[in-house]
Amino acid sequence: MDPASQIDPHAVTPAGKPRARSIGIPFGGRPGRWNAITDVPGVEVGYATLIEGQSVRTGVTSIHPRGQARAGDPVAAGFFSQNGNGEMTGVSWIEESGTFAGPVAITNTHAVGTVHAAVVAWTIRKHPRAAGAWLLPVVAETWDGYLNDINSPHVTGQTAAQALESAASGPVEEGSVGGGTGMNCYGFKGGSGTASRQVEHAGASYTVGVFVQANFGSRHELTLAGRPAGQLLSDDNPMAGHFAAPPGAGSVIVVVATDAPLLPGQCKAFARRVTLGLARTGTAGSHFSGDLFLAFSTGNPGAFATSAETLHADRGPATEVSVSSRGVFLILSTPPWCRGPRKP
Repeated sequence: MDPASQIDPHAVTPAGKPRARSIGIPFGGRPGRWNAITDVPGVEVGYATLIEGQSVRTGVTSIHPRGQARAGDPVAAGFFSQNGNGEMTGVSWIEESGTFAGPVAITNTHAVGTVHAAVVAWTIRKHPRAAGAWLLPVVAETWDGYLNDINSPHVTGQTAAQALESAASGPVEEGSVGGGTGMNCYGFKGGSGTASRQVEHAGASYTVGVFVQANFGSRHELTLAGRPAGQLLSDDNPMAGHFAAPPGAGSVIVVVATDAPLLPGQCKAFARRVTLGLARTGTAGSHFSGDLFLAFSTGNPGAFATSAETLHADRGPATEVSVSSRGVFLILSTPPWCRGPRKP
């Protein structure tokens, strides 16, 4: 038997790193098979990690809501910004339509444009039909400039393509991988993390999975299972005097996935509730942080129109405008004596 198949994914990552449960930190709920966002059926996660010399610590993470093979099928989605000092592209369309199609990518702040272009190129190559109208990729970021030479173009289109094409179901590595490679959290090494829970509703079982790229929080705020761990571990904090920004400044990107058949408004409510989870870890949410949350539902595949279908079916608004304008014109052109008595 393959030794890797005997690893408990609730206790250790695929690389053998201990997870929180294995060191005795208590968490409620019933995790899915891998305790990862990939427990939601169809969701795939991929990484490209760049570690070179002493100054390169960065990368790209990809999350495919319906897997690489079904990137053209939109999912219901909702977005929430707790603090806006950050970037997540594509959210204007999510707010407008309540959907998005294609992968979600997460990287460092200065690589958003490169990764955005790479997602477009990947979609054109892999799903030309989905690229027939327009593409509005979802690419998010956090700042890794403390550990990474962020102003040099280490992340390339090839890096992003590697993350997109390596995506798979199954256990998900955590820590210094993908877009989380150079991140810090509460003055400790941060990065990529994931978890899942099984929930029951109306006799049916569903999965809720979360992926986090963590780069936020001040050391003294850190709370673990209700205990002030950050205050007890405050002596060795190399980041304490490094930044001119207020303590706690940074960013966090959270992606929530579920197979429950939610509507876009319900997805947005899911995204809002991420703030409650983060608060349990101690953060008060720094003004200079970019805390951006995206939730999507993979339920009801095929229920939402693609961009191409929207383009060809977009007759309703024009007809409505035409009818409305004609009504206004008729009112304005009606002779005064047909308008009824003037009010005093």
